[in-house]
Amino acid sequence: MAETLTIRTAGIVTVQDLGRVGRSRYGLPSNGAADQHSARVANVLCDNDERAPLLEITALDFACVPSGDILVAVTGAPADVTVAGGARPQWEPVPVRAGEIIRITGIRRGLRVYLAVLGSFEADYLQGSCAPDTVLGFGPALRSGDRLVLRTVCPPLDHPFSRIPLFRLHAPVPPFPTAWTIDVTDGPDRAEFGDTGARLFDAPFTVSPRSNHIGLRLGGEVPRRVTQGEVLSRGVPIGAVEVPAGDELLVLHRGRGVTAGYPVLAVVTATGLSDLGQVRPGQTIRFRHRTLGQAVIAHRARRHAIDALRTRVRTAFATLRIRAPVGG
Repeated sequence: MAETLTIRTAGIVTVQDLGRVGRSRYGLPSNGAADQHSARVANVLCDNDERAPLLEITALDFACVPSGDILVAVTGAPADVTVAGGARPQWEPVPVRAGEIIRITGIRRGLRVYLAVLGSFEADYLQGSCAPDTVLGFGPALRSGDRLVLRTVCPPLDHPFSRIPLFRLHAPVPPFPTAWTIDVTDGPDRAEFGDTGARLFDAPFTVSPRSNHIGLRLGGEVPRRVTQGEVLSRGVPIGAVEVPAGDELLVLHRGRGVTAGYPVLAVVTATGLSDLGQVRPGQTIRFRHRTLGQAVIAHRARRHAIDALRTRVRTAFATLRIRAPVGG
């Protein structure tokens, strides 16, 4: 009989991966983990494939218990992580014995926490991804009592003498500030805003409680379009900073529809999108202009940091004879 991970306290938790790549041509949103960096790192710390299913825990407390010995990694926003009542670190692999309760409480400064398990767990797929799609009704949030079938278990790991932590892998932990700075490049309609386009960078914007995984609504001194004429519906990227009529900006995130008809003043960079996935309602953000070259350099730096982490993880796991199943 397969071992399981049973949800004890659900809060708001979903099974996620990195989303549906290349499905926009069929009208499907990408969806997937809102903070892709934290999700990737969680899986790498468990020596999983970066696209393996993991848990995305949003804002509220969470608890689960495995029926077998496992290894987990918790990344994302700062939180209090305990195993069987004892404090455990984030951004490191953590051994968990069968029956020990994993609790994640007090999520702060950011919005989302990610929990990966060595070998991952079974999940349903739609168009190559297990990411929920609220429009199609695929992948509902987990509830207390739900069980996830684990693909593997991990022999108990413990230092036999000093009980010191087993891992110090130096994962690339991003900052979680009280006020965020989000990098953007010029959008296709930048010229249509004239001098008012500079308002995007002049003052902070406040995140509305009406924000969600489809898009963030931002209140502040909104730039105004100075040209006339309608904007035809067209394909829009994840991260498009749209300027509808009214007093809010709309920043499209991973659940966005693939077409829209508002002018696009700017586009959030790949690294900025992960940061944006951690912004809480009520927090303020500032936008920072970046060239395409600067955006590419920042993205490559994060990718290089994750690749280097994977090398350290595999070296440590080989030493401890920890093995995840192929494709996990």
